[in-house]
Amino acid sequence: MLDKIRKRLASEEGFTLIELLVVMIILGILVAVAVPAYLSFRGTAQDTAAESNVRSAVPAAEGYYQTNNNSYTGLTGAILRTQSPGVGAHVLAGPNAAGDGYCIQDTENNHTYFYTGGNGGAGSVAQGACAAGTYTVS
Repeated sequence: MLDKIRKRLASEEGFTLIELLVVMIILGILVAVAVPAYLSFRGTAQDTAAESNVRSAVPAAEGYYQTNNNSYTGLTGAILRTQSPGVGAHVLAGPNAAGDGYCIQDTENNHTYFYTGGNGGAGSVAQGACAAGTYTVS
C-alpha cells in the first residue's frame, strides 16, 4: 500500500482539467449559498446588539434619576456611560421637557431602536427613534 502512495507522489501526474472544473463549480456553489446567509446573520446580529445596548442603558438611566433628585433633566448618553461602563458608544439619551421621562436610542446597521421610560414610558424596546420635539437626545 505504501508503495502505491510513493509511486503516486513520485510521478509527475496531476489533475485533469475536468477534475479542476468540477472542484471550481463546487466551490462556486458553496460561496453562492454561504455569502447571503452570512450577510443575513450579520444584519440580525447588529439589530440584536442595538436592542441589547438600549436595554443595558435603562438601569443606568433609573440610577441617574435616583441620584439627580428624582429628575431626568440633563440625562445624556455620555452620562449613562459614566453611570454604567457597559453602555454602548452609540447610545443616545435625553429627558422630556418636564424632566419626568426619558428616551434612550441606539442605531446599528441603519436600524434604530428606542426605549421610553419614566412618566408615561412604553416599557419595551421598539424599532424607531425617540420622538423629535418630545425628547432631546444626545
